Amino acid sequence: MLPTFPDARLSAVLLLLAEGPHGAEVLLTRRSMQMKNHKGEISFPGGRVDPGETAIETALREAHEEVGLDPALPTIVGELEHLSTIVSKSYIVPVVARLDVAVDERPHLVPQTMEADRVIWTPISELTRSATYRLERWGNLPLDRPLHFFELDDETVWGATARMLFDLLTLT
Repeated sequence: MLPTFPDARLSAVLLLLAEGPHGAEVLLTRRSMQMKNHKGEISFPGGRVDPGETAIETALREAHEEVGLDPALPTIVGELEHLSTIVSKSYIVPVVARLDVAVDERPHLVPQTMEADRVIWTPISELTRSATYRLERWGNLPLDRPLHFFELDDETVWGATARMLFDLLTLT
């Protein structure tokens, strides 16, 4: 997939999976209210690709900067379908990785900068339980688009993050 508009900026995010107390979990963050775009929204660690960097390098660097994840710990699994966002004018490469450590050896991740104010390990079982997911159509024909939502116990995941989670959960 190519960017859907000419001034899209290349970005990458890290979809990190790890074993939790009740099965697989995915790492999410809540963006700080101090951010210019997407204040208070649930997201994956990530950001703009610097010149000379690959999407994988960016995703690992950003996860280190935002939540303190040692870039040597994750094992890269692959990428999900790339997507473009209108609000932040981004072309996003979702990098999927796993953390191969026992639950009690998982690193303690906390916000490292003003970009995120919360680190959330979310069980896949919470994302897939009944009534958590819904799909809405936003906009008017012919420019309407699907928007995915995950209503968690204490947060709502929507937009590009929910789209990437949906893509991850529907892999066969």
